[in-house]
Amino acid sequence: HIASCMAENKLEEKVIGIAFDGTGYGEDHKIWGGEFILADLLSYQRIGHLKYQPMPGGEQAIHQPWRMVYSYLYSVFGQKITQFNIGFIKRRSVKEIDLISQMIEKKINSPLTSSCGRLFDAVASIIGIRDEVNFEGQAAVALESLCNPAYKGNYSYGIDQAESGWLVNVEEMFREIVQDIEKNKNISGIATRFHNTLAEFILSMCVRIRDKYYVNLVVLSGGVFQNSFLLNQTLKKLNDNGFKVFIHKKMPPNDACIALGQAVIANERSADGYLILKGKTDHEMISHIVE
Repeated sequence: HIASCMAENKLEEKVIGIAFDGTGYGEDHKIWGGEFILADLLSYQRIGHLKYQPMPGGEQAIHQPWRMVYSYLYSVFGQKITQFNIGFIKRRSVKEIDLISQMIEKKINSPLTSSCGRLFDAVASIIGIRDEVNFEGQAAVALESLCNPAYKGNYSYGIDQAESGWLVNVEEMFREIVQDIEKNKNISGIATRFHNTLAEFILSMCVRIRDKYYVNLVVLSGGVFQNSFLLNQTLKKLNDNGFKVFIHKKMPPNDACIALGQAVIANERSADGYLILKGKTDHEMISHIVE
């Protein structure tokens, strides 16, 4: 993802890469999708990510976002979830709740994920707009459609230090969302503040990375950045704080750009190949790779 966007923007120096998507297989054998990396075209270093969360049922959690919101709420509240007066709990049977709880507790078919796409699914489900989906990103699209810039502010979140880098912790965000739902707050306001929260923690992470590694270039890629509301909020915050930000212009940020990124990395790692594409125009480079 990041390499493809770098190629489009003719970047060769080190950048802060933010790769937010649904599903990617990580080097630690977990499911990635909410990553902050330092990268050039030769290599990358993972600096931070969204805190890992169990996906009860594995791939089934992609088709049934209610599994992800239960996973998040279970991490925060444990068995007390059933005591809350929110529609999400009322829409699930005791048998379903019991089964998912056991899967999470016993780590049965519940791979860990840092996916930002699954975070969108969870919020879409908890506010009642999508418990199940027919295609990847359906819940996220529905959630974005509710956004209204008239709603300001964001939810709380934490950034924790761990062995694998900085972890973005959204447990407090879910506490506050539950409180808003119990107070019958407008779901458009909840959806908007959720998006604002993502833009805010992206900025917070980038500031930390810049302060430590002295890198000021930011590259945004991954299917999550097809969300124009989130993209615009993120661009504004980063630009206002002195970052130079690059996005896709000719390729989409979703998985359609991955093949280009793979080809560019392979080309960079090959001394002969590097000479083949060096100095080519975008059209010539892409045509050569396709051939």
